[in-house]
Amino acid sequence: PRQKAMLDFACKLSRTPEALIEADHEALRNHGFNDEDIWDIGAITALFALSNRMAHLIEMRANDEFYLLGRVPPSAK
Repeated sequence: PRQKAMLDFACKLSRTPEALIEADHEALRNHGFNDEDIWDIGAITALFALSNRMAHLIEMRANDEFYLLGRVPPSAK
């Protein structure tokens, strides 16, 4: 439940940041996260959002081995 709360918060921050309210922060606190933890969750979420958008902007593709992970069935390798 603690990890799910963290991931729910990160997803909401990623998808609908304007919808974040104090209750979202409080939900994390109820799972034992403090304000510094919440800052870290938000900062990491924001960093990934930025880096992914920059990668899309320049059409960057990961190396072939990483790019194919989960895209090619093991029997086809």
